Amino acid sequence: MTIETRLFGTVTIEDEKLIVFPDGIIGFPYMKKFVLIRDEENEEAAIMWLQSMEEPQFAMPVVEPHLVVKGYNPVVDDEHLLPLGGLKEENTYSLVTITVPAKIEKMTANLKAPIVINMENNRAVQLIVEDEYEVKHPIYETLRKRKESIEC
Repeated sequence: MTIETRLFGTVTIEDEKLIVFPDGIIGFPYMKKFVLIRDEENEEAAIMWLQSMEEPQFAMPVVEPHLVVKGYNPVVDDEHLLPLGGLKEENTYSLVTITVPAKIEKMTANLKAPIVINMENNRAVQLIVEDEYEVKHPIYETLRKRKESIEC
């Protein structure tokens, strides 16, 4: 599958790389097919992009939650994970969305609405957790320090 994206130009994606959200994502229930795009030149980069395959202009920055919050482990009702199939610790991959305002130092991660992916079948859900995690958790300093430690 090939699409012309706003951020990445022409992108060709193998079908097995598609991540399918059976119920779409929060706020965009009609967007069901995505691909995770990483910076090929910097594999250590924390920020990745969840690119919609239905809306080429739509891509969300995402990050692995454990990179911005130690011990991130929200309580999730098993019922919400049923669409993913046989989910086990070894095939589970979690992401959280990032908001990048005009002042990059104000960058935040939404820890309240994680994305959970079954890496064996590439099915995913975005859900809202009832834990005390923040919708706008500041992450700029954490990512800056991480980048500095990798560059050293």
